[in-house]
Amino acid sequence: MSSLSPRERVCLALDHHETDRIPISMLCSGVNAPARRQLDAWLGQHRGTTVRDYFRPLVDTRSVGPRYTGPALEAGFDYWGVHRSAVSYGTGDYQEIDHYPLADARSPADLDAHRWPSPHWFDFDSFPDRLRAARAERDYCLIASPGNIFESSWYMRGFEQFFTDLIVAPELAHAILGRVCDFYVDYATGLLTAADGAVDLYFTADDIGGQQGLLMSLPMWEQHLKPYHARLNERIHELGARVIYHSDGAVMEAILGLLDMGIDVLQALQFDAAGMDPARMKELYGDRLCFEGGVSVQNTLPFGTPDDVRAEVEERIRILGRGGGYILGPSHAIQAGTPPENIVALFDTAATCPMPSRAREEAR
Repeated sequence: MSSLSPRERVCLALDHHETDRIPISMLCSGVNAPARRQLDAWLGQHRGTTVRDYFRPLVDTRSVGPRYTGPALEAGFDYWGVHRSAVSYGTGDYQEIDHYPLADARSPADLDAHRWPSPHWFDFDSFPDRLRAARAERDYCLIASPGNIFESSWYMRGFEQFFTDLIVAPELAHAILGRVCDFYVDYATGLLTAADGAVDLYFTADDIGGQQGLLMSLPMWEQHLKPYHARLNERIHELGARVIYHSDGAVMEAILGLLDMGIDVLQALQFDAAGMDPARMKELYGDRLCFEGGVSVQNTLPFGTPDDVRAEVEERIRILGRGGGYILGPSHAIQAGTPPENIVALFDTAATCPMPSRAREEAR
């Protein structure tokens, strides 16, 4: 049995030390409901346990946040005024945006009529009690969120429209980005001040990559989006937490810029996307950057065999876990149709695979 707590294991890895086993997280990567039902049935039949009890000793991180106490929200609406409805994929559904509250805005002045969220809508006073409760259950590495500045902006405006704004109406785009960034900076300030050092990682996000490359040119990203995240990241660091940043897709060419804007951990690691090479990523950036995720939910988990999954997990640990700096997990949500045997192979292998330095010693 390890003497390391989950929090100690993750924090040591983030300090670039190898640990007793690879840290494991399911950050931004739960098991979608149909796959979870299948996994629960499989675990009951083959292991005599449940999904919750299976994951409990394996997953080293836990997401935490304050209670929302702001104005009552109508069904389907979030506090940005965005509305989502269920769209079926057959055995389940995703919540997809069908109302963009700023779709008709024509100038920065039009934004004044929108009801913008306030950090005062969250109960930071009772947040320390929530943190203590989480730690009483297990000494997890605690992760707070959110901070998706670009996404929150286009959720309100519309994806194509916001990209158009960046070119033909940059004043409007930046007026939206600025208000969103102000909110997230103030929210993170309230949350991390209340946490008083108990939150280890702050999760930020913005999908800037697609399957073949960045969603916009690198200079466009540097000009329009990077400064807002740099401001948020600076505040998070001032308050004692590390920044974990999520983006799907092919983001290899943006990593230097992401480092410059102040991220500590790159999350998702969609190695099925163009140019996403784990060995090159570790070689070029592993001394300055940590990584989380990396096990393919596009190919290996849904379509491979348990042996394929085991081989990929072992390879990720061998390459990315060398010298610490890696938290293993699925690259995103585990999708419906993923065989339960493959999910179990992922986590069983992660829990038992020797760390790279120990594997080399055992091979001698």
